[in-house]
Amino acid sequence: MSDFLGIHGTALALREQRLQLLAANIANADTPHYQAQDLDFTAALNSALQPGAGATTAAGGDAIQQAAAAARYLRPASQPSLDGNTVDGDRENAAYAQAVVEYRASLSFIESKVRSMLTAITGQ
Repeated sequence: MSDFLGIHGTALALREQRLQLLAANIANADTPHYQAQDLDFTAALNSALQPGAGATTAAGGDAIQQAAAAARYLRPASQPSLDGNTVDGDRENAAYAQAVVEYRASLSFIESKVRSMLTAITGQ
């Protein structure tokens, strides 16, 4: 199945990981000393797609988790904060909105592939 979806299945899983990080940033905007995190999507995708990346499940879930963990980084503060929190609400909301659009695009690619396969199977 992963051959059928190509890069899009892995990309979708990594985009989900990034959305989770950004949502955690937004949720912890008022938590003292919370450090905003992000995911270098390109580095994570390249790592997850490496031959022999250590996939232990059919979907390569373990390789995706490892790639996402390795590509995480602490985002530096855009402005100083008295409580040490590095979350900038406007920046996080913008990053989250962009990540949602990217997630939806990956989902659309997968949907298109599945529809074409169903068309091939049913002939309609």
